[in-house]
Amino acid sequence: MHAPPRRSARRDPDLGAVYARLRRAWGHAGWWPGESPFEVCLGAILTQNTAWANVERALAGLRACGRLSLEGLLALPQARLEELLRPAGTFRVKARRLRAFLEFVRDELGGRVETLRRGRWREWRGRLLAVPGIGPETADAMLLYAAGRPVFVVDAYTRRIAARLGLTPPDASYDRLQRYFSERLPARAALYNDYHAQLVRLAKEACRVRPLCPRCPLADLCPRRGLPAQRGPGRR
Repeated sequence: MHAPPRRSARRDPDLGAVYARLRRAWGHAGWWPGESPFEVCLGAILTQNTAWANVERALAGLRACGRLSLEGLLALPQARLEELLRPAGTFRVKARRLRAFLEFVRDELGGRVETLRRGRWREWRGRLLAVPGIGPETADAMLLYAAGRPVFVVDAYTRRIAARLGLTPPDASYDRLQRYFSERLPARAALYNDYHAQLVRLAKEACRVRPLCPRCPLADLCPRRGLPAQRGPGRR
């Protein structure tokens, strides 16, 4: 008679336990930076493939010249818009994407990003995804952070942490990752907002590409999937 297979002593953590640990360690981490829903949407486009510090410089430049508004940006010649977006990197591409989004706000949202707060958010998501240069992460960031809709945002940090926790495969699609979180958490925008912000902080402070596990609030919960086994204290 064969003995039953041994079960791992460590179980993958659930999302509630993960969030509780992070919240106890760091408190509320609500996000996204921006002085208005419109500015949040601009940031969601400009942060593509660059650090947030570069986005802040671009937004500061737009604000300094009095162009940080729908009308002000639409009135800019394309060359001038590109020049102002230069600090955010790939400025010509981002100028085209920003122009397409501005026209969407003007033509389909009545000039107000806040229109995204009304109606079915899934329909708005589909329409946002039809705007050139807006992919799932950017659209979901707009819906969650600018419109307060319960849409869980997935980014590279989410993917890295979920894989190391053993929650999803490293190559899981955007939709699969989003579904994993959405099906296991209450559909509340405030929770999604803070949860994602906690994951961003975790990825920057501990769960880096080369992780700093000793400083991680999840150290005793995490199976460290995909990482080399770590020796315990005193072992060689």
